[in-house]
Amino acid sequence: MTREIVIASRNRGKIAEILQIFADLPFKLRSLADFPDAPEVEETGSTFAENARLKAVAAARHTDLWALADDSGLEVDALGGKPGIHSARYSGKSDEKNNEKVLREIEGIPDEKRTARFRAAMVLAAPGEKILAESDGSVEGLITHELRGTAGFGYDPLFLIPEFGQTMAELGLEIKNRISHRAVALRRLRERMIELNLTA
Repeated sequence: MTREIVIASRNRGKIAEILQIFADLPFKLRSLADFPDAPEVEETGSTFAENARLKAVAAARHTDLWALADDSGLEVDALGGKPGIHSARYSGKSDEKNNEKVLREIEGIPDEKRTARFRAAMVLAAPGEKILAESDGSVEGLITHELRGTAGFGYDPLFLIPEFGQTMAELGLEIKNRISHRAVALRRLRERMIELNLTA
């Protein structure tokens, strides 16, 4: 019988990334879209890892399945690491407003000081508040002066990958799913799951 894992997210872009990277593993992957009564989890942690644990444990408890959760965000050096763990709700409104706020706050900062990174923490939990595996990942880049590209979500249109000369939203899924913070964290989690014989 194939084990089911619920992806503790309703974000379609995030779910698509996870489905692609886990496609060859022997699991049936579902998401919180299949569980419309799943409660929203208050992200009270002080780190990405703490918030990912909260979400994974809550989803495992609600669904009685293994649950895979991530918490991720953007750290801009010129803003002292903000928006950080508050990335998703930085403006309190939408992706578009979040991007506008970051660009407004970093206006006038020269290119060489517009350094930033995406970070992601991944957690796999089982019912009973048991953490099965954890990982993290990051990718370095620069903040652009304007939004570029339409293929991504979140802060992707303002996050430039210097080696490609393109933002995350311009790269396309194939490259993004090879180099992104979430892709790095997911591959590390896959390796950890295989080491621990969780894919058997």
